[in-house]
Amino acid sequence: MTEPSVQLYSVRGAFAADPNDTLGRLAAIGFTLVEPYGVLENAESLRTLLPEHGLSAPTAHARLVGVEQAPVFAVAAECGIGVVIDPYIGEEKWQDASDVAATAKALNEAAAVAAEHGVRVGYHNHWWELESRIDGRSAFEVLADQLDPAIVLEVDTYWATAGGEDAPALLRRLGERVVAIHVKDGDLATDGTGQVPAGQGRVPVGDVLAAAPNALRVVEFDAYDGDVFDAVAASRAYLADADR
Repeated sequence: MTEPSVQLYSVRGAFAADPNDTLGRLAAIGFTLVEPYGVLENAESLRTLLPEHGLSAPTAHARLVGVEQAPVFAVAAECGIGVVIDPYIGEEKWQDASDVAATAKALNEAAAVAAEHGVRVGYHNHWWELESRIDGRSAFEVLADQLDPAIVLEVDTYWATAGGEDAPALLRRLGERVVAIHVKDGDLATDGTGQVPAGQGRVPVGDVLAAAPNALRVVEFDAYDGDVFDAVAASRAYLADADR
């Protein structure tokens, strides 16, 4: 089995209230890997609590465009985070080629700063990067063509599917550039509602996993109508069976 991770944004309410308890509960479920959000904002918890619970964070989310980057990468390096992923560039920046080129330039510049700290940069999609088409191709793939080879991708397979893309085909086209995938399922609502444990919704999760066999599997929920700890445990169990 490929050891799965879990995006801490899934349990953000609990993590904000009691990070120690939250990380302990995730470790008890069986996770040894987590994907933090807000590297700077949560720096103290990451420094002290991850090792206390036997957890590590190979990837993390943090805004990189339009912010001071060196402190983010310094904390990431201190916490053993190898890839810092920008999780969000707004929908309005994906409608024409010049805006996509500007985003690529900004990420390439961030990658140069990251390299000084021994860290890599990645980018994570929402639905709009796939829904927007530039010269017949998704804006996401137009971006990928302009990124420095050192930059990697984390494909959110739920959002890619919600954006009208065949997620397994997208993963095959992007190949080894994809170092991580968000494993998320549901009815494909773009407001995050209706999400369910992996294998219970409309995302072809089995085909997604087969299309990216070497990518880190990161369980994520934007929202869940129930106990989200039960939901992430169910998704982890699904992955255990699927990758066996």
